[in-house]
Amino acid sequence: MSSVPEIFDRALARRRLARALDGDPPRFLLARAAEDLADRLATIRRRFSAALDLGTPGSEAADALAPLVDGGVCRLGDVASPGLDRLVDDLEAPGLQPESHDLVVSLLALQTINDLPGLFVQVRRALKADGLFLAAMIGGASLTELRSCLLEAEEETTGGAAPRVSPLVDVRSLGQLLQRAGLALPVADSDVVTVRYPDALALMRDLRAMGAGNVLAASARRPLRRATLMRALDLYQQRFADADGRVRATFEIVWLSGWAPHESQQKPLKPGSAQMRLADALKVKDYEGPRE
Repeated sequence: MSSVPEIFDRALARRRLARALDGDPPRFLLARAAEDLADRLATIRRRFSAALDLGTPGSEAADALAPLVDGGVCRLGDVASPGLDRLVDDLEAPGLQPESHDLVVSLLALQTINDLPGLFVQVRRALKADGLFLAAMIGGASLTELRSCLLEAEEETTGGAAPRVSPLVDVRSLGQLLQRAGLALPVADSDVVTVRYPDALALMRDLRAMGAGNVLAASARRPLRRATLMRALDLYQQRFADADGRVRATFEIVWLSGWAPHESQQKPLKPGSAQMRLADALKVKDYEGPRE
């Protein structure tokens, strides 16, 4: 039996994303991530020959990569979409070939993966030496307004609370997971985006249209009562509305980067290997302690 806890219902996540892609989902977060992806890669003075787009729900990542990759971009996903090169059963087990890519990217596709450490290890193995993994995920600071209002509303109306917004990993933990997977020079940083809506119900409609509704495992789901919803909408308007009546919603995009180890990469010096004392480098006198 697998020791990985089932936090997310992966089958439900795929169905909801497939339904969203059949329509015309809001793509402003993907567009922002794709623009940032291009900017980040532009600072790297090298070209890539075998790039993989892992699960991005659309062509945004591949389009941003096209001018930077000599050998083209392979798009892999677990939900059918136009231009997809390979469809897999689940992104948690993508079946990546060892040392097959020198660049792996993913935009807003990995936040509902149950076994992120395992997936990062698979990505590490799929990278050629000195290959780059660059991914954007929805981070733990997202939708804090909606979380707090739903939690308080349910406690008021039912006397208890069930999780209504999927849990998300924070930036620090994601950086640690990169290191655990064996990626060199791991970096995690975040981009916080504030989006304004006419009201909280418009935000919820956007989330549904994106396929980003609650996909927690079945044991953690229960129907939302109308009274709870109405109270949550009221709390949201009271606490997070601007002077013009529109409400704010926070989205955090966490960026992850790490490299497959290579001898050419910078490495920290071994303890005791410094050629100069710190006091000499800072041009300060040693502290001799109090005189008796």
